[in-house]
Amino acid sequence: MIEAYWNNSLIARSDDTVVVEGNHYFPPSAIVDGVLTPSATTSRCPWKGTAHYHSVNVGGAQNPDAAWYYPEPLAAAANIKGRIAFWKGVVVKPG
Repeated sequence: MIEAYWNNSLIARSDDTVVVEGNHYFPPSAIVDGVLTPSATTSRCPWKGTAHYHSVNVGGAQNPDAAWYYPEPLAAAANIKGRIAFWKGVVVKPG
C-alpha cells in the first residue's frame, strides 16, 4: 500500500500505483474526497505530453499545483492516463 500525506493528513492511498520516473501515480479513486482543486496550470513533457495540475487543500491550507495528471498522455505514457502524482512537499511512502 502506498500513501500520500500533506500537512500530516492522508490525501491518497492505494495498492495500485504506477511508478514513472520515481513518482507514484495514483488512480483517481485513491484520492481523499475534497483535497484536490483544479488549477489552470499546465506543463509539457516531451514523452508524456501535457500535464494538468490540481492544488492540494488540507485543513484550510492550500499547496498550489502540488498534484498533476495527464488526461491525454502520449502513447509512451498511456499507462498513467488520468492518474495523479504529487510533489511540492507531499510525502509519498509505503503505508
